[in-house]
Amino acid sequence: MANKTVRVVARITARPDKIEEVKSLLLGLVGDTRKESGCISYQLLQNNADSGDFTFVEEWESDSAIDTHFITPHMQGAFLKAVPLLAKEPDIRRYRVISNAEN
Repeated sequence: MANKTVRVVARITARPDKIEEVKSLLLGLVGDTRKESGCISYQLLQNNADSGDFTFVEEWESDSAIDTHFITPHMQGAFLKAVPLLAKEPDIRRYRVISNAEN
């Protein structure tokens, strides 16, 4: 049987001259987000071949937990600060697991 949690893959692309600022901003989200109700896993990745390419890989108990996450003060503040630092709008997608190692 497939997992009922919701997975999120969020891709963020920094402007070339703002990579370290974006990295710092994103790292600042990790601790508070991991404490949120409904957060199962929250990882931040940085592309080895393109240091301006960041990806969050997340697992949440439900869509409502993710919706609540997006309106927290730390996320709202990060969204505002990120606008001038990003090369393009973040690509945030929600997924459900349809197969894993157990099935």
